[in-house]
Amino acid sequence: MVLGALTILSAGLTSGAAAADAQSQQWYLSAMKTDEMWKESTGKGVKVAVIDTGVNPDTPSLRGQVLADEVPEALAYKATEDYIGHGTTMAELIAGTGAGGGLKGLAPEAKIVPYRIAMKGLEGAEAEKAPDVADVIRAVADSDVKIISMSFGNHDEDEDDLEAIKYAQSKGKLMIAAAGNDAEKKSLIGYPAAYPYVVGVAATDESGKAAKFSEHGNYIDLAAPGLDMPGWCDKTFRAYCDQGGTSSATALTSASAALIWSAHPDWTANQVLNSLIDTAGRDWARDDPSTYLGYGLIRPRKVLENKDYDPGSAATDPLAKENATGVLDEAGDPVAASSTAPSSDPSKDSKNSKETSDGQTPAAASDADTTDDTTLWVTLGAAAAVLVIGGGAFAVYRSRRSA
Repeated sequence: MVLGALTILSAGLTSGAAAADAQSQQWYLSAMKTDEMWKESTGKGVKVAVIDTGVNPDTPSLRGQVLADEVPEALAYKATEDYIGHGTTMAELIAGTGAGGGLKGLAPEAKIVPYRIAMKGLEGAEAEKAPDVADVIRAVADSDVKIISMSFGNHDEDEDDLEAIKYAQSKGKLMIAAAGNDAEKKSLIGYPAAYPYVVGVAATDESGKAAKFSEHGNYIDLAAPGLDMPGWCDKTFRAYCDQGGTSSATALTSASAALIWSAHPDWTANQVLNSLIDTAGRDWARDDPSTYLGYGLIRPRKVLENKDYDPGSAATDPLAKENATGVLDEAGDPVAASSTAPSSDPSKDSKNSKETSDGQTPAAASDADTTDDTTLWVTLGAAAAVLVIGGGAFAVYRSRRSA
């Protein structure tokens, strides 16, 4: 393992809200016309691995949705004990039933397979017992789970993680990861989003503008709503807070893939991803993706409503160009791999110093960053086009990628 901060990728928290109010804050559900989508698909038959801070299967919205018994025993340490509430939020955004006024998932009949890894803030014996990310990815690759959702990251490459990702790709898994929320502070590259074969997801606000904190680069592949969204405040699961970030955007992208795969179970991961890319909301050419929004905003409804949709070749990787090029810096030059040595102190190893993509830590979840980050956006200097992703209009800004 290399040194680094494995972070939760959510942008911040405000005061708690009653569960009954949570669904009223899920503005993206109406914007994406979920009532129409759910007539075509609800994600039934698709399993999504949520690699995060654990998933609490006992929230009203997740009862019956979490398949904890499918986690290999060697990797199951406290998989159903969420030490901050983040992993549970991601699971609800994907597959929550909405029962009890809880979050309604975008794919409410998909199922969640939970994995608890060590993030920043988890230390000592608890961190030591948590499985390595690479081991988790390999285990998921050997299962019948179709989608791996990863709302966490750091800024260092890890060879073990990369090899595990290559293995999962060879087994036909679709891997989706948060871009990161440090653009205002460091503008660094986020992993695992930047690895080949991983779909890097950026966050947008309700108008479709890229969030100011959302990291950018040629590894950004898709964008999804990620601001002003409810999520569990902390590990007590007493209230939802207003939050968001590339974490939430990743969960919604994973759920979108589940909807499509459920409707087309014979498609490959390449075809599911190609359909998301092909139908994404954008006003630029598909072969000239944005460094901030990638191929555009997810619009799974556009796939589901077209009974004759052609997903392309089952064997063609829609990210082949990016995977071959690798990560580029702003000058268009390849980014060198990290050579940081591993730490001799297990509590400081990247295994448990990684953070969720919203930067939450268990020690002070209710005292996290203010919502300033969730109300700002990047203006990219290009004309905006209004793109309807459902019932709502998204004004999309873009910037050319480095060639």
